Amino acid sequence: MKKPQQTFIYRNLANATSILGVLPLLLLFVEDGYLYLIPLIIFNNIMDDLDGIMAARLNIRSRFGADLDNVCDAVAHVAITLVVGAHFGGVVAIMSMVAAGSIILRVTTRVNPEGQTGNGTPTNELMRHLLFVLLLTQMFDVAPTIFLVLLFLLHSVSLVAPYKFPMLVRGKANSDFAVGSVNVALLVAWLVPIATPIIAAVFISTYLYSFVKEGHGWLNERENRVRTGGSPED
Repeated sequence: MKKPQQTFIYRNLANATSILGVLPLLLLFVEDGYLYLIPLIIFNNIMDDLDGIMAARLNIRSRFGADLDNVCDAVAHVAITLVVGAHFGGVVAIMSMVAAGSIILRVTTRVNPEGQTGNGTPTNELMRHLLFVLLLTQMFDVAPTIFLVLLFLLHSVSLVAPYKFPMLVRGKANSDFAVGSVNVALLVAWLVPIATPIIAAVFISTYLYSFVKEGHGWLNERENRVRTGGSPED
């Protein structure tokens, strides 16, 4: 009799979780499916973190599992981004397509064994900020158009940025408890409106800080290489 660790089901528990994080997004394509967007963003984020925790705790990490997770992220996050663009139309739709292209580029780099990893922002970071923009604009009853355009524009750059974003809240979550706390914070932001601005400010401000500070440092390094006669890509 096979040990549990040797069974097909056991070895693919994390992979099944990755897929289950995507399947409910089909609700977005039914009539009035946009109404499910906010809970689906949170659900997808939870499942994406859960599959990583399961893979580590059950010792079932694999290259296939990592690639599947990235592909599931791409499918889910491109779908969510384009659904938002289609819902609001106009310039939001255009920028959502640009952001979707950056998501695909980001994921393609991560599934390429020879690609450089560790730079740019995770596609999940875009999803979390999208959640906050939708919640805050609903709360304060303002049109989300300009905020969505700015969000998609910034992330279209940061997703493929050639430098790290060290101060992101999720990036600092190095334990299962911390990862769980991030997801609890997203739930609280949705269910407890008084807490939404505070939680959103923490996530977005750390992102903007990293964007500006690390981007400025990267530009300075390129200029220094050029001045010393080297290639800016060295």
